[in-house]
Amino acid sequence: MQLDALRDASFKLLDDAVTDWSTLVGHLAELKKDAEDDLHQAANRADWAGMNAKVSKEFIGKTAGEFTDAHTQAKTIHSILSDTRDELKDHHGQLVDAIEGGRKKNLTVIGYEGGFTVTTNVPPEGRAREDKDNSTEITALRNQIQGILNKATESDETARTVLQAIADQSELGFSDADYKNRDDAAAAVKEADALAELAKKNPDDLTVEEFDRINAGLKKYGDDSLFAEEFATRLGPQKTLEFWTGITDPNRGNYELGQKRLDQFDDLQRNLSMTLAHASQSDSAAMADWKRTMIDIGDKPLYGNHGGPMGFQVMSNLMRAGDYDDRFLKDYGTKLMETERKLTGNGAHRNGFWQRMGGDPWLNRIGDDSGSDPLTGYLKGLSNSPDAATSFFNQEYVSKDNPDNPFERDSDDENDYKGKVALSNFQYLFEERDWPQEVDLHGEDLHTGQNNLALALEAATTGHPAGEIPNADNTSAHTAEQAGLMREIVNSISDDPGRLKDNSYMSDSIGQIGSEYLPDIHRAMADGPEVRDGKSGWNLLFPLAGEDAKLDHSAVTRFLVTVSQNPEGYSALSVGEKAYTASLMDYHLNPDLPDANRYPHDAKDTITSISRKSGEFSGLLAQGRQEAVLGPAGENDGDFDTAVNQKKNVISGVVGTGVGIGTSFIASPVVGAGVGGLAGTVTSVVLEDFYKDESGKYRSEVGSDIATRWETVKDTTTSINYTAADEAAKAHHATYSDQIDTWVSEGTATGFNDANTDIHAMAKDMDTEIPD
Repeated sequence: MQLDALRDASFKLLDDAVTDWSTLVGHLAELKKDAEDDLHQAANRADWAGMNAKVSKEFIGKTAGEFTDAHTQAKTIHSILSDTRDELKDHHGQLVDAIEGGRKKNLTVIGYEGGFTVTTNVPPEGRAREDKDNSTEITALRNQIQGILNKATESDETARTVLQAIADQSELGFSDADYKNRDDAAAAVKEADALAELAKKNPDDLTVEEFDRINAGLKKYGDDSLFAEEFATRLGPQKTLEFWTGITDPNRGNYELGQKRLDQFDDLQRNLSMTLAHASQSDSAAMADWKRTMIDIGDKPLYGNHGGPMGFQVMSNLMRAGDYDDRFLKDYGTKLMETERKLTGNGAHRNGFWQRMGGDPWLNRIGDDSGSDPLTGYLKGLSNSPDAATSFFNQEYVSKDNPDNPFERDSDDENDYKGKVALSNFQYLFEERDWPQEVDLHGEDLHTGQNNLALALEAATTGHPAGEIPNADNTSAHTAEQAGLMREIVNSISDDPGRLKDNSYMSDSIGQIGSEYLPDIHRAMADGPEVRDGKSGWNLLFPLAGEDAKLDHSAVTRFLVTVSQNPEGYSALSVGEKAYTASLMDYHLNPDLPDANRYPHDAKDTITSISRKSGEFSGLLAQGRQEAVLGPAGENDGDFDTAVNQKKNVISGVVGTGVGIGTSFIASPVVGAGVGGLAGTVTSVVLEDFYKDESGKYRSEVGSDIATRWETVKDTTTSINYTAADEAAKAHHATYSDQIDTWVSEGTATGFNDANTDIHAMAKDMDTEIPD
């Protein structure tokens, strides 16, 4: 900061800018509220159909989010400008006072380009006796003015740095960086630089105190946009990988960290992952270069000619936490699978390069697996990023025309001839990959990679991060790509149930996927064309906002029977079905439902039809549970009851606010989506009855008699369906309550007969016997 610039500063333009930004913040606050209340919430409540369900609704949601980000960015910029203006005014006043104080002591301050001088006004003849005093006063004034200019320079430079960093965060749109003042933003950037310098050190030389500072700093600032981008880009891709490998590798020389901080390595991995994920969301040129370089070095040994793990092996372990940028994940996954093809002969054999050997570094500290297989960590990252996951699984792994394609299948079912087939990433990973072996400290096999595969599939098909309770805010109607992947999953399990039964630890996610595609499943079970005016109208009975997965009835049968052989898979489907049935009853028995959305039949046929499909669905789940308990797997009925109760605990906090109100649930069923309304009351009553009937029923009353088990499930389902229809009828003041029992009983019984037919057809197709 030049002396003349600060001394002669006019703050009118800066005052005007602060005022303008303040006004803009106010206007954007109003627009933000309007965008959320009038646009976004209205879009969530609207009955979308077809492509509008995805494109228009999602576009409106993102647009509303842009108003939020615009308001956040404007508020941050206003705070920074206001703070800087106030500080510069203060420094200006201090400078003017200092110069005036010097004038009273016969000292003159003269500014020039690049500096200033302080001289005395005392005549030459009087200086001799005052030289000592003048020298002291000149030095003091010079130091005072230089201190003021230094502080003014710091105010100006930090404001420039922070404002530039905020502008760089988003190439298009607005940044969500939120700071109450300039000092907080500047402190974040300064700490990022300091921690990056520490992380650049040789990890062997890192002290415990430095480890603690890095870990604490990443935890504190990891979700700070400016900090994350500055830390990542200042450290750089190569040093990032060297830092984590050097910390976690037991073969390196930093024994002090291994002895004193081993129990905190998982925290550091998680904090570093979260920071890098947040950094990846930045659109800055430096971060774009970081992402390109990280992908480029992914297939190369970390230490060049000196070996070490591949870049992918290290970086994938830093993807286990946080939400990475979708574009980065897609590009990273493309190069990762290209490397997998090179190292496995397109999948012809196991990837020995990613099989941990005795002397290899232990790259993962979150969980029990070693982290040597980069697909394990990458898939966990995809489970937090639904759009990237959908894109990844739908990508082609190997083409049919590739001369080195090792996969041959009988694709026409008309003869035994097998020809080469193209495989998607999903098909390769779910059906064909020979996963590197992992064992825990006790020598037991681990399946973390396949578990993470199931989590990533959950995100890819549902549109929300795996493990989250879906709701109207985090889940949109299914896209064609999501629905297509769901169809691939159902068909794959139908073609070879062993793909899931032999890997039953994946069933919790697969069951959750199924519970969010209940309209598609019910449409498949209904068969027949969609016709109005007194005919089937199945699509109206099971309305759908997004894309229909267009599932096959026989494939759905095998899918449901297979998934329900696992307690967690069974509980997700069973609880989901009961909530869905209650929502359907409430939706269709509402006299205010528009004619265009109404199932073209009377209340009797409506209740009977819903009960029938619920009965068929429940009968198929009962068959799966029966095979698990009475078959070779030897599962316990108590495990299924426990899983159902655990599902109850997960969703109990939101069921009461409306699981399944109207099309928002029915079109995109989500167990636990709280959106208010009568259906919340209807569904709560239904689920409570279900939990009561389900708990202990098999243990105390049924045992191993197949016929008794079947009748017990049918009776329970009939009772639950009656509760759903009766509660919905009462909620809408229907006049036919005395006939509901008959309609439900007839429909449910027919549905169980349908399930029996499905099961015997399945057994015939698979050349097995089903005991009566």
